[in-house]
Order: sequence, then C-alpha cells, then structure tokens
Amino acid sequence: MKRTPHLLAIQSHVVFGHAGNSAAVFAMQRVGANVWPLNTVQFSNHTQYGQWAGEVLAPQQIPALVEGIATIGELGNCDAVLSGYLGSAAQGRAVLEVVRKVKAANPKALYLCDPVMGHPEKGCSVPQEVSDFLLHEAVAMADLLCPNQLELDSFCGRRAQSLEDCVQMAQSLLARGPKAVLVKHLAYPGKAGEDFEMLLVTAAGSWHLRRPLLAFPRHPVGVGDLTSGLFLARVLLGDELVAAFEFAAAAVHEVLLETQACASWELELVRAQDRIVHPRLRFEAVKLTA
Repeated sequence: MKRTPHLLAIQSHVVFGHAGNSAAVFAMQRVGANVWPLNTVQFSNHTQYGQWAGEVLAPQQIPALVEGIATIGELGNCDAVLSGYLGSAAQGRAVLEVVRKVKAANPKALYLCDPVMGHPEKGCSVPQEVSDFLLHEAVAMADLLCPNQLELDSFCGRRAQSLEDCVQMAQSLLARGPKAVLVKHLAYPGKAGEDFEMLLVTAAGSWHLRRPLLAFPRHPVGVGDLTSGLFLARVLLGDELVAAFEFAAAAVHEVLLETQACASWELELVRAQDRIVHPRLRFEAVKLTA
C-alpha cells in the first residue's frame, strides 16, 4: 500500500468559516494527505468581517509543539511544512526554526511558503514586520513559493506591466531560493477581464493557466489558502508540478462554483468535497515560449 504523505500546516485558524487552516486542511485531507494543523492565530472568524475575537499564538509555542512531535518519534514522517498567515515576524522565525528541524529529520521534506502580506482594500492586513520577514528571510528557505500578484510585486519592488513581466519577475525569485513559484492570481495591465489567470514558473519553464472568472457580490476569503494547500498535497501525492498546478486550479474552481450557487461568502468546502477530489473540468497549463 502506498504511504500516505504527512504535512505540517502552520497558519491561521478561524472557528467560523474558512480561512487559513480552516480552508486548507479539510481539502488536503480529502485528497489524501495527512495534515498536522498548527494554528498561528485562532480567531472567531476571518478579519474581513471587520470584527473578530481571538488571540495570536506565542511564537515560542510553535517550535515547542513541533518538539513534542519529535519527542514521540514522528517528526521524520513529516514530508512538508506549509506556512501561511503569520501574526508576527517572531512567529515567522519560529516557523523557519521548525523547517530546519523537519528537514534535519527528513532531508527530502519540502517547505511551501504562502507569503500572506494582506490586502488592505479587502480588510486584510498584516504587520509590516511580517511583510519584511517574508521578503527578506522566508523566501530563501522556501522550496515552493505561492504569492498572489500583490505579493509578487512586493518581492520584486515594482508592479508588473504584462504577463511577460510577471514571468520575468517570478523567474527572478528562483535565484533567491525557491524551486518553483506559483502565482495564484495574476493582475496585470491588459489582462482579459473574463479570465482568472495563474502562473507556474520553474527552472524547466513557465506555464500559464486560465479559468473562468466567477462573479461574486463579495469574493470569498481563503481561496489562496485552498490553492496552496491543494497544490502541495498533490505534489506530495506524486504529481509533477504542472499536474499539481492544473489539479489545484480545477479543484478550487469546483469549490467556487458551489459557493456561487449557494450565494455564500464562505467557501462551500463540505458541499463541494467530492468535486475537490474529482473535478469535472480540467484547465490546461500552457507552456510559454521564452
């Protein structure tokens, strides 16, 4: 029997709704990955509601919890670390300490960094120290980096002007450490308004993917968390990077279709669970010529 992959998911958790681990864990489990959730914050709901209750995990608790896993002899079974929303730069440095510890126990383990820098216009913000940490420290340790357009622009210190520019910017990040950069949502001048576009860049080439852009009165939160999680899970399950990219795009589209049909602001993960595993549509990632 093929071994079930295990991954440590270090990001936010909401009690109500779906964001961070509350968006990604169920979907990753549903496709066949065993997930160890470690919550950087526990909030009542995601912050775009404008009010919430909860608290940020003390940074020292992150390596302490992982040391507990090491003590029972299970850390070597960890195949990857995923990091997302961070409440402080100190939490980020604690995550990197964990990545080093996991890679020492399992040298084949991957680190996927979802560099959440916030989006003030949507009511999501992170401290500047967190953005600085992601820009200057986390990128160098990441095997896989999954920014959105705003974050890609931040890493490169300028706004992309075209698809070709996005490719060049993502390629520049490969020189800083990651083996692959998945841009979860492209937004550049001249982009077709009816499409949702994504990009995967590796040393072997660049792949561009389009799927229909679905309309929502308020766009659901947690789509990026879901995308990064499913991409990593499929890689751990044995997919090549391009196949994992295509799968994640298709599965997320299925969730969004169900969410739209329910006129919901929160992702309809439970209703869409079978389609996460078996998406009805496939979106081809087209390799771009240099």
